Formats: sequence, C-alpha cells, structure tokens
Amino acid sequence: MRDLNGCSGSLSDELLEWYDRHARDLPWRVSPAARKVGERPDPYRVWLSEVMLQQTTVAAVRDYFLRFTTRWPSVADLAAAADADVMAEWAGLGYYARARNLLKCARVVADDLGGQFPDNHDALLKLPGIGPYTAAAIASIAFDEPVAVLDGNVERVMARLHDIHDPLPGAKPLLRDHAAALTPDERPGDYAQAVMDLGATICTPRKPACGICPWRTHCAARKAGTAPDLPKKMPKKPKPTRHGIVYLARSATGTWLLERRPDKGLLGGTLGWPGTDWSEAPTPNPPFTADWQELDGEVRHTFTHFHLVLRVQSARLQAGFNPAPNQELVPEEAFRATDLPTVMRKAYELYANR
Repeated sequence: MRDLNGCSGSLSDELLEWYDRHARDLPWRVSPAARKVGERPDPYRVWLSEVMLQQTTVAAVRDYFLRFTTRWPSVADLAAAADADVMAEWAGLGYYARARNLLKCARVVADDLGGQFPDNHDALLKLPGIGPYTAAAIASIAFDEPVAVLDGNVERVMARLHDIHDPLPGAKPLLRDHAAALTPDERPGDYAQAVMDLGATICTPRKPACGICPWRTHCAARKAGTAPDLPKKMPKKPKPTRHGIVYLARSATGTWLLERRPDKGLLGGTLGWPGTDWSEAPTPNPPFTADWQELDGEVRHTFTHFHLVLRVQSARLQAGFNPAPNQELVPEEAFRATDLPTVMRKAYELYANR
C-alpha cells in the first residue's frame, strides 16, 4: 500500500495513532479501545447510521438513531415494522426516499439473506438504497474490507493534503484514487472513521485547525497556504422558487384530514396536508367544498433543488366526511405534528399560532 507520494504507510499510521486518542464518541461506533479487545461493529447499526447521515449532520442524526435502535434493535425488527411507523419516526430527517429504501433493504436482508448483511463491497452494492459510498463505509467499518470511503469530509482532506485545485464534482475520481492509496490493509475500518473524523473536527470547511492536524507536516495545501480555499467547487446554479397551497381541515372534535403522498417523488409515502401541485402558478385544489380561509403569513422551505413557498388555508371538517383512498382521518389523540415532514409541520405551526 503506497500513496501517490510514496509515504502512505506513515500517513495512515499517524492518523490511526491520532484516532486512538481523539475518536469521536458516537452511538453507532465501536471505539478503538473496544475494538482492540475484540468488540466488533454491528453491521445493522453501521448501515442505519450511514443511511441517516447521507446529506444530514451527526448532530441531527444522533437522536433519530437512538430512537430507531431502541424501537427496532435489529434488522429483523425494522423489516417487520409498519411503513407508516418508520416514515413517522423519520419525519424531519428529509430525503424520504432514504426511508423507503431503508425498509426495502431491511426486508431483503431479513427475508432473503437470513438477517445477515453481506460482508463485502460488491455484494452490498446490490442491496436497495446502497450506493458506492454507503457500501464502502459498511464494508470497511463493519467488516474491515480495505476499500476507500469517500464522503465530503474525505474529499476535503484529500484535496488539501495533495493541494488539488480541480473543482468538484469532476475531481472525485482523482480524490478517490488518493483515498484508496492511503487506505491501509490493517484496521481499514478504524482508518475510514479516522479520516472522516479528521475532516469533521480539524480539517473543517472553514478555518481548518492546521496547527493540531496529525498530517500537518505532509499537507501540501498547508504549505502552499491554500487549505482554506479547497476543495474547489463548480458554481451552483440559483435555485428556482415554486409555490403551492396546503389545506388544513379539522372537525369540531379535533379530527384532522391528512393525505398520504405517492410512494415515489418528493416526500413520497409520508402523511401531510392535502394540497396543490408545486409550480410557478399552482391550481387551487381543495379536498372538499367549503369556505376556505387563507391564513396570514406563508410557509417557506428549501429542498435540494428549489425553494418552496406555501399558502395555508383552513376550513372546518364536517361530520360524516368520506375521505378519498389516499386520505386519512386522524383523531386528535392520535395526531402528532412531529410525525409530519418538516415543511408540513411548518404549515401546522402557522395554523396553531394564528
């Protein structure tokens, strides 16, 4: 194992020494000390944490992970869960396709693989919702397969270590080559977590703490004074703004009218308020004829590819209303605003604070 500068052994050894002293304490992680005495990572917990962490921060994921693993401590438990229960627990994490694929993957592992995750990168790639990064992370961390793990933190570390100015995403193959060259055959799982910790705690996007970095003497960007400017990225296109209307209907006894979105698409499979399409000029589409009153204010939310502005209208839900097949009447005692996706919860909060 040698990197492109011929010193990979010393680099990985130095980073592992640093990790042994400074590893973050995370609920899904087996510490270096515990691993040295024989404790092995649970592939289920590694997989679950990696899916949750996609495009989400450690701080945001921690409580979700603890709730999930308390309620569904094994992949078999998760596979047996009701879709609606999992989607409700996922509410607020965003990117709901991840939750749908989470269930699909859990059921394949439980039903077709005897409850055991495959122990290598190529086999893991065949599971629903597992892409190259997640497969590499599980294979490395859970099974000590020496495969390179390349997330945003690792990309940043590699770009600075080698002073690479090619912009992302085009630079990914080169950064992956550097990451692979540094991945050791011994303790590759600890190394993968170490380089991610380095990016998260020291080689940060802004104001990297180069003075205490274990790789400071090797870092080409630190020597060139370019570390804060890396990695380079292609300019982002401005996000368009879409508009919509949501309809909040409640009966005299507190029952709410909710609507389950189609499985595919944005917020797929989640319960939320009936509403219009999201476009430049949405067509009003109330779920029933009533004297709908528009609330003061609006809901603003940003998705990956666009900004959304929602108007909120409310009306009384009359006794005897017959919901459509994709709608549900939820009694007051069963309604939890926290089960709603964030954008739908914002609409509820506007209604509750009117």
